[in-house]
Amino acid sequence: MPAEQTKQLCRMTRDQLKEAIRLLEEFLDYTNIPRLMEETPEKEGMEEYYREYLSDLRVLLVSCQIAYEKISLVLRRATFKREFAEKVLSEIVHSCIYNFYYPRNEVYEEDGRYSYTQHDAIKFRRQPAESLRKLTIDLSRIFEKLRDELDYYETDYITRTRMLKTD
Repeated sequence: MPAEQTKQLCRMTRDQLKEAIRLLEEFLDYTNIPRLMEETPEKEGMEEYYREYLSDLRVLLVSCQIAYEKISLVLRRATFKREFAEKVLSEIVHSCIYNFYYPRNEVYEEDGRYSYTQHDAIKFRRQPAESLRKLTIDLSRIFEKLRDELDYYETDYITRTRMLKTD
């Protein structure tokens, strides 16, 4: 991929991460388990579910913050280093995108059958409070865009890296 295209991809990634961080911080700064329980009609077993869910969101937030710092560093350098940018973009796929789509506590999952329809592709293990459901759906739009842009790039980067090692 040409350097200018990689730079554009870095800018788009930085902007998407910034929005994800904003949404996560806004939610986590003002939300706690008792507040979520107030929004929940079916309370049995939900406190533990919310504890796991919020834990996964905090891990995702930290991953996004670290990735944002790295991609910002890539773009701030006086000379754009394509190889470094490619490495950082690859790390973002593994840290942020995978953390979103495969949360450690499996509080939700992606149902690929819905990804090409107008339905939300996120299926929740339990029915969460509406504010948490909305946050997750909003985040899924951000991470879907990142995945669409970076998945192809990630595959290309891994292939080129392997080819260079065999030469």
